[in-house]
Amino acid sequence: MSEALARAWIALINTTAGWSVAARARLAGLIGDLLWLLVRPRRRVTLANLRACFPHMSEAQRRAVGRRLFRNIARSVLDHSVLWRGSREAVERLVRVEGAEHVSSPANRPLILLAPHFVGLDAGGLRVNTLVRGVSIYARQSNAAWDAQLLAGRQRFNEPVLIPRRGASELKEVLRAMKAGLPLYYLPDMDNGPTNSIFVPFFGVPAATLPMVSRLARLIDAKVVMAVTEMTDDGYVLHFEEPWRDFPGPSVEADSEQMNRAIERWVLRLPDQYLWTHKRFKTRPPGSPPFY
Repeated sequence: MSEALARAWIALINTTAGWSVAARARLAGLIGDLLWLLVRPRRRVTLANLRACFPHMSEAQRRAVGRRLFRNIARSVLDHSVLWRGSREAVERLVRVEGAEHVSSPANRPLILLAPHFVGLDAGGLRVNTLVRGVSIYARQSNAAWDAQLLAGRQRFNEPVLIPRRGASELKEVLRAMKAGLPLYYLPDMDNGPTNSIFVPFFGVPAATLPMVSRLARLIDAKVVMAVTEMTDDGYVLHFEEPWRDFPGPSVEADSEQMNRAIERWVLRLPDQYLWTHKRFKTRPPGSPPFY
């Protein structure tokens, strides 16, 4: 994102502070349609992902999902006017919670909140911070102004521990925080390259996947709870599911496949809210042709 574009987004977010969800959604519809037309590289990535994961859909159906996704992305950005500027009460009204009882960790057992890349990811992450003090790994943004705004927003409540992604060293910091009782809000479904990744299916396509969830569960007996944030007409719902049973399983590979199946279940429920704009299949198995 260029400096000018980042500052334009920040100005627009600030302008919509105090608007209703419906008003932001109407503006987001216009912006999303414009982005669908103009941001061709991300449109191509989105359609490539949808073709691979939903081969049964027609091309018209996939394009309709992609267009709705771009509108939803635009709305999620505008909703940062509440996430960045709103009071705690305003954030709690915007993001409702279901299954909060699953966030408690009896007997001080470490907890992993598994948060896949849906458009409500930031809304859910901030809402988690209104419930507990936690730890998360974040990727620094290439644009300094946008990175600073995101970081400040994510730090608003309960002083969360935010660890920049930088390779193997981050695991030690995560373990230290989790052993101190902080739940980990973890984003499991990015292609971070071949280093430390294994290939497991995602909608039948081999996907480079970091097996961190399985390894943490084995190292410190952490329990795993899905934490998916759904965008709704009037805000968001942060869904906490029951902790996984019989996890970890027989192998790291089996655990990672179980994780991807759980993400698939939610993608099928919210296909136009999953961030297909990411190059999920960028890293390919040896000998495979490039995906994008």
